Amino acid sequence: MNDAQTWTVIGVVSTLLFSMLGVVSTLFVRILRTEIGGLRGEMVAEISGLRAETTARFDAVNSRFDAVNSRFDAVDSKFDVVHSRIDAMSARLDGLDRDVQALVKRTFGLDRE
Repeated sequence: MNDAQTWTVIGVVSTLLFSMLGVVSTLFVRILRTEIGGLRGEMVAEISGLRAETTARFDAVNSRFDAVNSRFDAVDSKFDVVHSRIDAMSARLDGLDRDVQALVKRTFGLDRE
C-alpha cells in the first residue's frame, strides 16, 4: 500500500468509527429515555394508588371519629340531665335544711332569744 491508500483507509476507518459512535450513543439515549418514561409511568400509577388507599383509610378513621363524637354528645346530654336533677335535689335539700333549722329553733326554744 502506498501513502495515499494508507491515509484513505485511516480516513474511512475513523469516519466509520465516529459514525458508529454517534449511532450507538443516539440509540442508547433513546433507550434510556424510553426506560425512564416507563419508570415515570409506573411511579405515577403507584403513587396514585397509594394516594387513593391513604385517602380511603383516612376517611374511614374520620367516620369512626364522627361516630365516637356523636356518642360523646349523647353522653354529654345525659350529663346535662344528671346535673339538672342534682341541682333540683340541692334546692330541695336547702329547703329541707331550712325547715329542720326552724323546727330545732322552735323545739329547743332558740327562737325566743
